[in-house]
Amino acid sequence: MSVEITINNRFSKTGSRERSNEDSLTEMFDRSAKKRGEKTRHSSSKLKETTKVRVKSKKVARNRKTVSATQVAIQEDQKWVLDPWILILTITIIALGITMVGSASISIAEQNNGEPFYYLYRQLIASGIGIGLGTIVLFTPIKFWQNIGPILLLIGLILLIAVLLPGIGKEINGSSRWIPMGIFNLQVSELAKLVMVIYLAGYLVRHNENVRTTIKGFFMPMLILTAVSLLLLMEPDLGATVVISATAMGMLFLGGVRLWQFLILMLIMAVSVYFLIILEPYRLARLQSFMDPWADPFNTGFQLTQSLIAFGRGELTGVGLGNSIQKLFYLPEGHTDFLFAVLAEELGGIGAISVITLFSLLVSRIFVLARKADLMNQSFSAYMMFGLAIWIGLQAFVNIAVNMGALPTKGLTLPLMSYGGSSMMIMCVVIALILRAEHETRFKYPLGSNVWNKLLGLEKSARKQRAGKSF
Repeated sequence: MSVEITINNRFSKTGSRERSNEDSLTEMFDRSAKKRGEKTRHSSSKLKETTKVRVKSKKVARNRKTVSATQVAIQEDQKWVLDPWILILTITIIALGITMVGSASISIAEQNNGEPFYYLYRQLIASGIGIGLGTIVLFTPIKFWQNIGPILLLIGLILLIAVLLPGIGKEINGSSRWIPMGIFNLQVSELAKLVMVIYLAGYLVRHNENVRTTIKGFFMPMLILTAVSLLLLMEPDLGATVVISATAMGMLFLGGVRLWQFLILMLIMAVSVYFLIILEPYRLARLQSFMDPWADPFNTGFQLTQSLIAFGRGELTGVGLGNSIQKLFYLPEGHTDFLFAVLAEELGGIGAISVITLFSLLVSRIFVLARKADLMNQSFSAYMMFGLAIWIGLQAFVNIAVNMGALPTKGLTLPLMSYGGSSMMIMCVVIALILRAEHETRFKYPLGSNVWNKLLGLEKSARKQRAGKSF
């Protein structure tokens, strides 16, 4: 019995040892498996974390690149305070115009005033005054012009009536278009063109939906245009009437006027111009001389034939600056309406094509800037620049076409070039308005904003609003 008990005890001890060994091995495998699992999870978590870090770093790098690219684009966009193309083209046209006015007016200035550079000096003074007025306009917010549009229209109508009154208006060559202002004569029609563009731009912003959908919205500006046109025709000034009417029609068309209304308006305008021509003998004579200027080259066709002779003498390269023959008492108004003919004679076809190119680039650039303003939801600036571009382009086209015999003779100057104080000063204001409108589309805080805020009390009202919100 003792032997069996001893054996059993031995077997039981041995089995317990084996089981304990088995348990210890199992635990060891489990622990190793757990360690491997923890390592795997740890490595996978580390991989995920590193992947996330890499993704975040890539996103941050992309964002930094985007921000830097945006900053570069903004810096590039704001590199010029004013649009350089408008400035360069305008300065070039004005400089060329002053040079040609000095050349074309020497003989007539010597005869009439005893001073060869009389008209040149006056043109330089008008340019200086125009640049001064343009500088003031450049620092004036576009919102100011938008708000003051109806007042400017009223002032324009008063001046158009005043120029017809005896003792106020000054008559030159049978037309009463000027009001003496001391050092210069104000040509009211030039101011009326600017006033109509500013007013119509504001009207299209205020009543855009009515202009697009109702007859009333289209009819109201037509009443104002009719009143302005009648006053201009009483001076008489058919050329300015045509330019203002065409500019207004172009602005209304861009403003969304329905096509059938626009076509009816064009028909009415064409019929009106036809009757205005045939009912006035001098206008009918101009039209007939335009059709065949050589039928009466020393009377009704004299001005046009002399202009065509100037173009023929200039050929391709011209006879040289200052060497024109036609300006020596042959070509009337050589320094004003027919300045382009003298330029073509002295600078040739190359000079004439260069002037046409300069005006084409200027008008095209203004249209581009107007489109940008429209995309930036600055509707008033867009409509105003569209109107000013149509005005400049149309008047330059008519003047050049008249000089070349493609249109009947009209008393329209070549913008920024022909002699005329009112024209030069108003055109400088026009260019300043364009530069200001373009400047405000790119800069959040435009030129002179702080000064105008103080003048108009906007800064004080903003402070009061902030103070009220804090309470």
